[in-house]
Amino acid sequence: MSVTSETAPPVIEDEGRPLRIKPAPASIDVDAAERAVLDLLKALGRDPFSPHLAGTPRRVAAAFAEMLTPEPFEATSFENDGTYDGLVLVKDIPLRSLCEHHLLPFTGVAHVAYLPGDRLIGLSKLARIVEHFSSDFQVQERLTTQVASWLDEHLEPKGVGVVIEAEHLCMSLRGVRVQGSRTVTSSVKGILRSDFRSRQEFLDLVLGHR
Repeated sequence: MSVTSETAPPVIEDEGRPLRIKPAPASIDVDAAERAVLDLLKALGRDPFSPHLAGTPRRVAAAFAEMLTPEPFEATSFENDGTYDGLVLVKDIPLRSLCEHHLLPFTGVAHVAYLPGDRLIGLSKLARIVEHFSSDFQVQERLTTQVASWLDEHLEPKGVGVVIEAEHLCMSLRGVRVQGSRTVTSSVKGILRSDFRSRQEFLDLVLGHR
């Protein structure tokens, strides 16, 4: 199975059953982005040709291109031949994304869990899926739902749970300027949504240390 950042919809092949991830965004025109940053600096009353800012437009354009381009990766899923029926949880997956309202970063961690059905997925691929969906202009609520929905739809587990905790620079550096405040979002599906005990086990494992 493979996930790429090509503009055509990438396909993950698994023994004849395709698992699709969202199409990658259109290619980024770094030269045009550089010109736009130069114009932005002028609009902000700064001299983009000064010694201190001369290389800034290119660096900013390159930084955005990097943050908005997910790394390609090979995804693997395999048969749950041991019929493992416990929760699989990867905690504290680092994430960074860009707030689509202010183009400022938000950073934090994701906790991703699933209750397997017939298939298991490589543990590192849970982190890769988080990275894939976070490499975009985002809101935290949608990011949380996208990760959970992709696993629920394509891995077909008995249940999925995703919790994301993040600090938003658009909240800590501007507006209310609340330093250190973290936003927590969650998405639960299947048994983890319908069965209270399963959902509580997931939340206890994720948030019990708080």
